[in-house]
Amino acid sequence: MARETGGIWRAAVAGDCHGLYYNYGVTRQDTSFEVVDPYARAAGVNGERGMVVDLGRTNPVGWEKVKRPVLPDPVDAIIYELHVRDFSTYPHSGIEHQGKFLAFTETGTRGPQGVRTGLDHLVDLGITHLHFLPIFDYASVDEAEQEQPQFNWGYDPKNYNVPEGSYATDPFNGAVRIRELKAAIQSLHERGIGVIMDVVYNHTFNSWDSCLNRLVPGYYYRMNSDRSFANGSGCGNELASERPMVRKLIIDSVCYWAQEYWVDGFRFDLMGLHDLETMRQIRSALDRVAPGCIIYGEGWTGGPSPLPAGQAALKGNARQVPGIAFFNDSARDGIKGDVFNRREAGFVNGQAGLEESVKFGITAATRHPQVNYERVNYDHQPWAEAPNQAVIYCEAHDNLTLWDKLVATNGEESEEQRIRRHKLGGAIVLTSQGIPFLHAGQEFLRTKGGNANSYLAPDQVNWLDWARKARYHEVYAYYQGLIRLRKAHPAFRMRHTEQIQAHLHFMDLPSQLVGYTLDQHANGDPWRVIIVLFNARTTPTAMALPANEWVVVVDSRQAGTKALGYINGSQVEVEPLSALILVDRESFRSPPVGR
Repeated sequence: MARETGGIWRAAVAGDCHGLYYNYGVTRQDTSFEVVDPYARAAGVNGERGMVVDLGRTNPVGWEKVKRPVLPDPVDAIIYELHVRDFSTYPHSGIEHQGKFLAFTETGTRGPQGVRTGLDHLVDLGITHLHFLPIFDYASVDEAEQEQPQFNWGYDPKNYNVPEGSYATDPFNGAVRIRELKAAIQSLHERGIGVIMDVVYNHTFNSWDSCLNRLVPGYYYRMNSDRSFANGSGCGNELASERPMVRKLIIDSVCYWAQEYWVDGFRFDLMGLHDLETMRQIRSALDRVAPGCIIYGEGWTGGPSPLPAGQAALKGNARQVPGIAFFNDSARDGIKGDVFNRREAGFVNGQAGLEESVKFGITAATRHPQVNYERVNYDHQPWAEAPNQAVIYCEAHDNLTLWDKLVATNGEESEEQRIRRHKLGGAIVLTSQGIPFLHAGQEFLRTKGGNANSYLAPDQVNWLDWARKARYHEVYAYYQGLIRLRKAHPAFRMRHTEQIQAHLHFMDLPSQLVGYTLDQHANGDPWRVIIVLFNARTTPTAMALPANEWVVVVDSRQAGTKALGYINGSQVEVEPLSALILVDRESFRSPPVGR
């Protein structure tokens, strides 16, 4: 290996090196040691050795023929967050490759009472994108112990450009994990489902002895004045994204995943630890190599960071990074209550005074003249430049599931009442402007037994219990219907803030009620006027309507695009704990605009 200018070292090895394992030997002062190549694309078991790989030999049959699904705008996406193991480890899932990438290639799988599971379930539900919790090589699971059940969410990176070996049938062969992940992505793409990677470029599992720090001590990480590691991640260290070679590592990595694996989007963990310029360059790079790639992340940190707030990709700085979306935690906690206080209720749990936070979610954190920002949970001003910068959700992998939150806050109620509240939460998310985001199993009342931080809990806590799909099939059908409604009607997917301001009008309603109209064929919708009503009260409530004939398409029991009933007049009684969506009868029967 020869040293060139600019700190570059270069070596050439003759012959076919595919499958050759390697590390770098580094001598610094009087100490010699081995490190894994930070750019390694394949690795052996537990990521302890890099592997030379001919990536062309890892492509499944037909790989080159499959096209990535591209949407006109991120607001057209419906994102479904899922952990690889959760998908298939339930004993009665009917899936052969339990806990593996290959589970996403299986069709025709059936669970309790014959319900469709696995890949068929995802297709039937109607999602557009599958968001994988980390699938790069992470450190907390021993890949050599394949027979030993092990679980971790994976937010502890080891090798950024290598797929996780515990999800492969053979973690000892670096090419196998690549081929099987590609097979999973190919299978999803063939069914029109995009793939989003959860990426953790904000920290590494190891600190002093990470491959990055051993190669160039102190460069890749932000350090405190006493030379200790800054810890804005809450995980022991944080990467210094603003430094040129750190920035290059991150940009190179996302482009590699987008180009080699045809990944369709990235969710950035603790994105608030990345500097704005790095995020802008990521957006620009992906626009060149993977147009239409979706980027979103957490617009906050896990603790104090040396990175100045004005330079950080925090949600308050969203306007400085157009084309990048942020999770809307004000709306999340407005809908279901504070995620860090299990007893604190939200709008759907029966807490009054959170209507403005719900409206903040409905309007995708954009400026709207009818939202009182002083009464929004955390954000007292709009931060999104356009609706494609806001992710609307009420449940994710961390914190309590919506169902478990309702058990904690409304445990004295009947199960029927809690189900009504849950469906109301789903209706708010899936009819709001912005990018809707669902947590896997939300559509059949997923529970983790009240565990709010299940990153290290066993499969029995985390797996998708497919028996609940059979038990709560009505809830599943309701979410399926809401998805069908959203995909069919562009009024729920407006592209511009000005459109929302012009076509979405809130009603003046008392506490625990939210209602609005979408008018004038919003965003080219075939329906002229849509009325959306949310009743979080436990009693039926009368609400005024414009005098007209109305068609019901969503009520407390069913959702979709078909007529469920008809209302004549200027008033409607909305059932307790429910959503009601109406369409003017004339345009409901009319052909789409422009046809």
